[in-house]
Amino acid sequence: MAHTITLLHGDGIGPEVTGAVVAIIESTGVKIDWDSQLMGAEAIAVHGDPLPDEVLDSIIRNKVALKGPVTTPVGKGFQSVNVRLRKALDLYANLRPVRSLPNVPSRYENIDLIIVRENTEGLYSGIEHEIIPGVVESIKIITEKASMRIARFAFEYAQAHNRGLVTAVHKANIMKLSDGLFLRCCQDVAKEYPAIKTNDRIIDNLCMQLVTNPNQFQVLVLENLYGDIVSDLAAGLVGGLGVVAGANHGEKGSVFEAVHGSAPDIAGQNKANPTALLQSAVLMLHHIGEGDAATRVYNALVNVLERGIRTRDLGGEASTSAFTNAICEAIQRG
Repeated sequence: MAHTITLLHGDGIGPEVTGAVVAIIESTGVKIDWDSQLMGAEAIAVHGDPLPDEVLDSIIRNKVALKGPVTTPVGKGFQSVNVRLRKALDLYANLRPVRSLPNVPSRYENIDLIIVRENTEGLYSGIEHEIIPGVVESIKIITEKASMRIARFAFEYAQAHNRGLVTAVHKANIMKLSDGLFLRCCQDVAKEYPAIKTNDRIIDNLCMQLVTNPNQFQVLVLENLYGDIVSDLAAGLVGGLGVVAGANHGEKGSVFEAVHGSAPDIAGQNKANPTALLQSAVLMLHHIGEGDAATRVYNALVNVLERGIRTRDLGGEASTSAFTNAICEAIQRG
């Protein structure tokens, strides 16, 4: 049976890494009809909008999307396409597995950490306005509904993947109402899962403990802005954003994405590392019921890295195409 999946190439190195991942998935024999849609800079040129309705309609229709990186202007220009996409489709749960890979330079070994981030509210939502010239107000909204459902997602994930500890992350010592509500919701949901241990950490203390002893944690559940920062911090424990997966889940569908930027400075030079999007595609394959193919892709990636075949960002010499071909060949060898 063929799966129909929305494909969003993104911009910068996006087309290169999505092309590489599509080729690797095809080498497994899994049949996918790719519903390609424009998003980001190319979409502005064609539709006048970086996130046209056609993209949303496609994801709602297909329920699954694979998304390359999209450039977000800093301090000016259009609103983050990622934020708009998550809001429009209510993709409330951001899942970021952080796992050590062989031959990838990092400060730690044997990291296996899951970060669950609330995706729809809080300061990261970008609800802000200028009160008077020189004074800007950003609004942080925390609701019981969103906090309960992200906590339940974290505990459900922990239960399904044999994780014995969930840590709620907050700043309730200072933001007693907003973060206090988030913490209470996590504690209430925890009572429904007595087999899973639970604790909590204040956000600044968590960051310190992550860089001193990350292996003490299993699943972290965080509100939006904290989750954005901590997921990138955790990626640094295993080699950076170029090697970790990302997924966004909601009732209307799921979007599996590269979590790094669009790197326009190396676009079109055959230097990009497709590992992050490939790891996201592994999550996607599991999600659509192609677990065998997902395992084969992951094992091939590990095999290639163990053999010392790495892109330049990881200290190797392999081009995007050479790295991709090596993984495809490893899949074929089984």
